[in-house]
Amino acid sequence: MLKIYINNETSTLKSVVLGVADQFGGTPSLEAAYDPKSKEHIRNGKFPAEEDMIMEMTGFARILERHGVEVYRPSLVKDCNQIFSRDIGFVIDDKFVRPNILEKRVRELEGIQYITDQINPGQLLKAPDDTRIEGGDVMPWNELLFVGYSNDEDFNKYEVARTNKAGVDYLHAQFPNREVKAFELNKSDVDPKENALHLDCCFQPIGTNQAIIYRGGFKRPEDYQFLIHYFGKERIIEVDREEMYAMNSNVFSISPEVIVSEKSFVRLNDILRERGFQVEETGYMEIAKMEGLLRCSTLPLLRE
Repeated sequence: MLKIYINNETSTLKSVVLGVADQFGGTPSLEAAYDPKSKEHIRNGKFPAEEDMIMEMTGFARILERHGVEVYRPSLVKDCNQIFSRDIGFVIDDKFVRPNILEKRVRELEGIQYITDQINPGQLLKAPDDTRIEGGDVMPWNELLFVGYSNDEDFNKYEVARTNKAGVDYLHAQFPNREVKAFELNKSDVDPKENALHLDCCFQPIGTNQAIIYRGGFKRPEDYQFLIHYFGKERIIEVDREEMYAMNSNVFSISPEVIVSEKSFVRLNDILRERGFQVEETGYMEIAKMEGLLRCSTLPLLRE
């Protein structure tokens, strides 16, 4: 049986599912795209090419393997975008949650079936039909569980609203040992600079007691203020609107000391190094055109 356990976002990573870009189906139609940043690049003729994304993901995989991480890849589902494995399942403690995701993405689940088949059935949870959750909105953080979501009004209005209140309530019921802190996110189906597609597009813990935050991603000021108070302002790295758009908060922690980041994030990477982190830089800006980056393309299975 496959061992799974995730307590937080940064403990030393042992195994992970990294998405694949092969046979992803090419540039979709505007109607088929389901986030504003992809639509922007479809319109301007700059949607990423398959070979470029394969190259970027291969570079990321090599970094993970160099740090001793066991890397699983989804089996190929032809003409299906399988890059962002974060959203289609997630591990909290010793449970693997199979959520209900956007209808346009359900074929992605076929690619990780061989992985979930190796997990003890008693550790598999299937979210109820009335819930919607995507893994980019879910962040275990020791005694807490951070969750990004949309209220019913926004959830029914925006295609980019991916986690609903029923999903938050489900997680609260399944993990009573954790305090669930749920944050409403700002959404836009048309402007990627006004859209926090998932929680990890505007916030992510790093190290043992620090975080990267974009204030404008949070619909309620008190949610942003909670995080500032929780981590402490001196342990926060604030990113601006353009940095959020470039996905600066979507780095990926291999351990409390090692962070994988996009090589173009010069300001962020300099700050991380100043704070003592080892920064593994890699190119991921083609994948970023689809409103996801390093965290989005990973599904951690086991951390120390």
